[in-house]
Amino acid sequence: LRLRMLSPAAAVVSAVRAAGGSPTALRRAHARLLKDGLALHPPAPSLLVSAYAKCRLLPDARRVFDESPSRDLHLYSSLLAAVSNSDAPYLVLPIIRRMLSADALQPDHFVLASIASASARLRSLSLGKQLHGHFVASPYSGDDVVKSSLIDMYCKCGFPDDARKVFDSLSAKNSVVWTALVSGYASNGYTDEALELFRSMPGRGLFAWTALVSGYVRAGESVSAVELFVEMRRDAVTIDDAFVLSAVTGGAADLAALVLGRQLHGLSMRLGFLSSMMVGNALVDMYSKCSDIHSAREVFEEITVRDIISWTTMIVGEAQHGRAGEAFALYDRMILAGVKPNEVTFVGLIYACSHAGLVQKGRQLFDSVKREYDINPGLQLYTCYLDLLSRSGHLSEAEELITTMPYEPDEAAWGALLSACKKHNDAEMCVRVADNLLELGPKYPSTCVLLSNVYAVNGKWGSVSTVRKLMANMKINKEPGYSWVEVGRESRLFHAGEVPVDMREEILVFLEELVSEMRRRGYVPDTSSVMHDLEEHEKEHHLFLHSERLAVAFGILKSLPGSVIRVVKNLRVCGDCHTVMKLISEIFQRKIIVRDATRFHHFEGGKCSCGEFW
Repeated sequence: LRLRMLSPAAAVVSAVRAAGGSPTALRRAHARLLKDGLALHPPAPSLLVSAYAKCRLLPDARRVFDESPSRDLHLYSSLLAAVSNSDAPYLVLPIIRRMLSADALQPDHFVLASIASASARLRSLSLGKQLHGHFVASPYSGDDVVKSSLIDMYCKCGFPDDARKVFDSLSAKNSVVWTALVSGYASNGYTDEALELFRSMPGRGLFAWTALVSGYVRAGESVSAVELFVEMRRDAVTIDDAFVLSAVTGGAADLAALVLGRQLHGLSMRLGFLSSMMVGNALVDMYSKCSDIHSAREVFEEITVRDIISWTTMIVGEAQHGRAGEAFALYDRMILAGVKPNEVTFVGLIYACSHAGLVQKGRQLFDSVKREYDINPGLQLYTCYLDLLSRSGHLSEAEELITTMPYEPDEAAWGALLSACKKHNDAEMCVRVADNLLELGPKYPSTCVLLSNVYAVNGKWGSVSTVRKLMANMKINKEPGYSWVEVGRESRLFHAGEVPVDMREEILVFLEELVSEMRRRGYVPDTSSVMHDLEEHEKEHHLFLHSERLAVAFGILKSLPGSVIRVVKNLRVCGDCHTVMKLISEIFQRKIIVRDATRFHHFEGGKCSCGEFW
């Protein structure tokens, strides 16, 4: 009765607003409008499209649009805004074509802003540039809202300098566009430009600081990100949003800085953000990457509302620490909780299978991705499954997979297969896979070193020369091995072959006594990983000064008896050091956790959590 007392337009507005963002209430209001003959009365279609979009009911929004007898720019603008912010921004393209051809409408500034937003989401520079050209020639060329969207598009497509040109043309610059450009520069690795722009920004608030800190983390400059966060705290900027804490905690995770991570955990607690799922997820990831999987699990269990990121982060963490049983149990709990897994979840689960030798379990999981969850496996998941097969010795099946999968194998895929062939001593396949990898043109130093070693072992000196020329032309040098260890509030970085002067005598004496004790227990150095043309005793000395041994020696000498030694290494642990770590854990009754380039190794009582699958 109340709706009938209003004008048609007012009745429509009242009905849609009364739904209050509830999908059920909105559909009920829509049905009422249909019954009263008002569903097609302007502004009903555009209001319903926007309302359905806000409720994440894009099919309903599209249905309203398609059933509308006349589609004007206002209706197109509502649908394009909905689609550009949805999970399917690519649907913008056919809608634009329909607008230009079927309805012969030219985009206004609202439509142009939505297309720019979709271009940013799609990371489509070509679409963004076409839009920019049309915008410059249009009557709306001075519109700052569209320019702001173009700045975001260029930043997300990796071209912050083009974003800067648009930024400089703005008639009025608000904090949103300043922040967007700061984030764009930092996220794309232009950290000096980001900092310079940030310093010149008027009225820097929390969101600008967050953009800078998170951008530095994404650019891999986590040390600087932490320093900026400390500066922000000194400037007494009020933290009333959790994102900056999540970002800087991610920086601590990248640095494997456990002491810093614990301090950030305490700060989050004091500021009242432990109930934030975003902060909880970041803490789980941080503790996992800092070798403290038990603290990661404690934080996870305290997260009251968990999303797919929460579950997947914990599953991947358990998998990387060699706790396959815990990873599978978490997966079962997740399914019972009604959370649908995504591709990254399966990457973690199959990774767990790969590092525990569970081939059949991995096959079942890979088959379920498409069959049970209708997920099309991407290249990363195929590569993980390939690693499972090849690591477990199923080399022929792995080679068939890499040649039949619906993606062109990349360097990581061929590298995983080649590494397994080398491990399982299949010389014929080694050379065949190496040739494919060489033809691809490797770009990473570790891959080139692997190629060179494989060809050298198999006497293919011509190919060794080709790889070395490739490395020289690309100015690729073998990445030097280094290890990082924290002992209390003290931390040290050790490079292979370099003993710090201030502890040189202590460390060398410790290692010499260690070797003597290990030999008494039957230790024989495995020099197969030393590819230099050296005498046997020189090869043994080369192993003697590997960076992880120096780091562990420092850790034992400087820490309290019984405390855990945590080491982070940039390269994969060699076979001999893996044996040595097991012996040290037994001799000194210490737990040693080593995070290398592929996984975590928990050494305790003469054994390793990897079970020799690494």
